[in-house]
Amino acid sequence: MPINIPNGLPAKEILESEKIFALEEDVARKQDIRPLRIAILNLMPKKIETETQILRLISKSPLQVDIDFMKVSNHVSKNTSADHLLKFYDDFSMLKENHYDGLIITGAPVEHLEYEDVDYWQELCTIMEWSKSHVYSTVHICWGAQAGLYYHYGIQKHLLPHKVFGIFPQLLCDEYNFLTNGFDEVHMTPHSRHTAIDEEALAEVKELEVLSRSNTTGSNIIATRDFRRIFIMGHLEYGKDTLAQEYFRDLNQGKEIQIPYNYFPEDDPSKEPLFKWRAHANLLYRNWLNYVYQMTPFDLKELTTG
Repeated sequence: MPINIPNGLPAKEILESEKIFALEEDVARKQDIRPLRIAILNLMPKKIETETQILRLISKSPLQVDIDFMKVSNHVSKNTSADHLLKFYDDFSMLKENHYDGLIITGAPVEHLEYEDVDYWQELCTIMEWSKSHVYSTVHICWGAQAGLYYHYGIQKHLLPHKVFGIFPQLLCDEYNFLTNGFDEVHMTPHSRHTAIDEEALAEVKELEVLSRSNTTGSNIIATRDFRRIFIMGHLEYGKDTLAQEYFRDLNQGKEIQIPYNYFPEDDPSKEPLFKWRAHANLLYRNWLNYVYQMTPFDLKELTTG
């Protein structure tokens, strides 16, 4: 939440230089208050698990948030019951007239496919185009981030020789960026992917800023300078046991899978993993919600194309 300060307080300029929201009393009194409206396009197979992970992060903010769950219409989910989807999810066609403060586009286990070969690619493109005029800020996660970078900026992905799988330290690139304000200079992020983006192509897009990265995993958090589009290459929303579940699932299916890096104590899968990224995940989503709370118009229909 922003802090309310006396009119003309000298500290205001310093706080603003550190990207801290400080509202003078006259402005604070005039603020209209309403719940934030967030839509979640959940493309993950285990939708209930992903719902819980994302809502856990959003709930850490003191702001009131109204949630709509969105699904693509031309893809049949094999891991979530039709009853659950019918009760809690709407097709994009049912939500497209709405305006939102924020949209979250999750990852999906389709990175082995070319984007155009994904059965819901055209609908996803329609949603990402719609977000320009109907959403203030969109967070793209993992494959959703790669897809967003490809759709908006033409940045390609490529297969890696080995899966990036584990908990990787990331170096903070901008201490006073709104989105990562309060982050330690090094923070941990779970990654679980077989592909990476073209870093050279990314560097050519001046509209985008890399907020954290690693020599091992590449760019980690990327955003436009106005935060209308945010791309998270890892899975900060993951729960403590998510990587363990993925590891044992693949192991039991006879797939080739390495022990997740920097995850199990002493690389011993019999030992309980440590939750090393929770604080930064909570902080990132609080910062995001705080930002859109400050920046979106009271009447969301006043949103302009971003």
